[in-house]
Amino acid sequence: MAILAALQLPAAIGAGSPSKLHGRAQELRNENSALAGQARATWLSSVTLSTRLEQTRTALVRFRARAEEISAQRADAEQSLRLARRTLKVSQRRLAERLRLLYEQGPTDPMSVLVGASSIDEAISGIENLHRIAGLDRQVIDAAKDARARLLAATRRLATEEARARETADASAATVAALEAAQRQQAAALASLHAQRDANSSEISTLETRARELAAAPAAGTSLGGRTLTVVATGYSLAGYTSTGVPVGYGIVAVDPSVIALGTRMTIPGYGEGVAADTGGAVAGAHVDLWFPTEAEALAWGSRTVTVTLH
Repeated sequence: MAILAALQLPAAIGAGSPSKLHGRAQELRNENSALAGQARATWLSSVTLSTRLEQTRTALVRFRARAEEISAQRADAEQSLRLARRTLKVSQRRLAERLRLLYEQGPTDPMSVLVGASSIDEAISGIENLHRIAGLDRQVIDAAKDARARLLAATRRLATEEARARETADASAATVAALEAAQRQQAAALASLHAQRDANSSEISTLETRARELAAAPAAGTSLGGRTLTVVATGYSLAGYTSTGVPVGYGIVAVDPSVIALGTRMTIPGYGEGVAADTGGAVAGAHVDLWFPTEAEALAWGSRTVTVTLH
């Protein structure tokens, strides 16, 4: 309990003490770790979204091309339908004119042809001509009617297909627009996360610099009270718990209890406030280990001789 109480630094040190500054820096590091996870998840989501967007864009191009193709087919069918109608009208008009001429210029039925023929050959030839003319006219008219009916059905079918294709293309276009909007939102969110991480990193650097400046103050001659002790201080960075059962953190100092009693608070130049809360086989005599949140910071500290003030 004494050790846990000692970990709570005195209020007189203030929010700007090295340990407080290091604590705040650690909070920001933890926040940056969470932000990094969020940024990773957002990036993965944006990759999936980009893939879907490209697929939808490709489908949209295909749907629009199909709609244009059907539109061209319908235009051709409508043109053919107009030609078929014109052909039917012309054929009907020509048949009417031919019948009128036959009526005016000669016999128009087989019996009249037989009666008026001067020979059997002339009668047979006349009858064959009547049948041939009537058959040709009938074939032209029937073909024109069939073409008109077929083309009319084709234009109606193509109009339906074109409308359906354009509806599909419009739906795909709306999906593309929605995906593009979502992509912009994700890009903005990712930029915001990166900006927050950068701001946190900048603040961490400022806090660490200020903590080092404050920690160096005792070495410059500022008296904090208490006795002093010259020791070799080594930096380390390991996760877990100390030998006294408390979790590791900034300010945890491993000591030789025969030299520095567990629970003793101390000020370490260049490091800040600490408390003796751990032991170790390699920590013997005038030697202490100082905990750092990262291996890089521990290596940067290395091992150095400092004069600590015990409180």
